[in-house]
Amino acid sequence: MTTIDTAVSLTLDKLGPRFGAEVIGLDIASASDAEVLAVRQALVEHKVLVLRGQSLDDSGQIDFGRRLGELTAGHPVHHSGDVAEEVYALDSADNGFADVWHTDVTFMARPPMGSILRSVVLPPHGGDTNWADSQLAYESLSAPVQQMIDQLTAVHDGNREFGYYLAQNRGGKGNIWDGKEVTALVPVEHPVVRVHPETGRKGIFVNPGFTSHIVGVSEAESRGILDLLYAHLTKPEHVVRHRWRLGDIVLWDNRSTSHYANRDYGAERRVMHRITLRGDIPIGPATGQPRPNLGA
Repeated sequence: MTTIDTAVSLTLDKLGPRFGAEVIGLDIASASDAEVLAVRQALVEHKVLVLRGQSLDDSGQIDFGRRLGELTAGHPVHHSGDVAEEVYALDSADNGFADVWHTDVTFMARPPMGSILRSVVLPPHGGDTNWADSQLAYESLSAPVQQMIDQLTAVHDGNREFGYYLAQNRGGKGNIWDGKEVTALVPVEHPVVRVHPETGRKGIFVNPGFTSHIVGVSEAESRGILDLLYAHLTKPEHVVRHRWRLGDIVLWDNRSTSHYANRDYGAERRVMHRITLRGDIPIGPATGQPRPNLGA
């Protein structure tokens, strides 16, 4: 185990040799401001943080999120029913699956900085979540491939997953995101390589869930480049896996990870509640500036 030295020290048990950690012995409900700051700093360093044995409801989860940063709506368009607007409820009984590698809400111009997920109902076995370290994956690419993708931009499109829901279930009226009601999921452009705004490290910022294609290349070239990056990103040495228990809270840095929830529990039910922290516009290495967004 290791410690993080701030105004207070956190005791951490690593999930993997390069990223991910469990925070030992911290009660979120009674955490001091210094302890919350230490969690925020550890999140940037370790990218995925697990806190077990927490006794939180939605209100407590939201309160904790607000101590870490500004919260977004639970989702740009999806409404989860009888929960607070900050909560996105993923219920397997209502098609609430996340069994495609993705980074949360990259189909918006300003994706979330981070996510906080709480277990509510768990199957007896299965339903683990996996995270891939996009920075570690980028750094283990060969230099020529790094140089190529540093120059590229990709389109992210939420219509494939949520367009029908927005049009049919919500009548074209989504939730408030970045101060505006979402009435259409206009595809946006993000750099293929994202520079982390706090550490300056580069990471792969495309994902099979929402990235549709790379700008300025042929369809075949786009498919080949994306397939290469997806395969490399999700190599076992870039991935950690968490086996859920009731009372678990997991935080991850959305700017440096992708994730995948195993759908291996058959007809058993799995319910998770997620809240997200407001992020910034992704910046790439080519210009040092945000890429232009089609929907901006």
